[in-house]
Amino acid sequence: MDETEFWELVDSARDAAEGDPEDQSDLLVERLSQLDPDAVLDFARHFEARANRAYRWDLWGAAQLLLGDVDDDAFDAFRYWLIGQGREVFEGALHDPDNLAELLEDFDERVDGDCEDLGFAADEAYEQLTGAVLPDLGLPSRPAEPAGPVLDLEDARALAARFPRLWERFRA
Repeated sequence: MDETEFWELVDSARDAAEGDPEDQSDLLVERLSQLDPDAVLDFARHFEARANRAYRWDLWGAAQLLLGDVDDDAFDAFRYWLIGQGREVFEGALHDPDNLAELLEDFDERVDGDCEDLGFAADEAYEQLTGAVLPDLGLPSRPAEPAGPVLDLEDARALAARFPRLWERFRA
């Protein structure tokens, strides 16, 4: 599975779920379980690599503005959800997390920004296909600390200065 196929699976599941993150997770498991186990492993590698790329302080700051207090687990779920939004939103957020102010047209913090299940869709599909747990993907582990300059997630002025468009749209 190449990168284009990865994003096509993510996008098609999101579109079919009409943007509902939990339904998207269920549909992704269903679609992945139609593939062979090697393709599911490839999908898992693509997903994990993107989740690790998104383990950054600036994205954590953006998540803080979108969702309120975001701990480690909530930031994992946010990154999984962000991948689920598709290539344009994901790459736009990595380029500059403040872009999320424009990229997220209908963001609703009650249902958006959180999809832990999406991070385990490949695990579930692989187990359905093989009866075994997903093996080690051979990727580097997530870094111990997020990448980039450390942000004080409790400093509202610093977050407003770093993310002016997100601040204006979601916190002002």
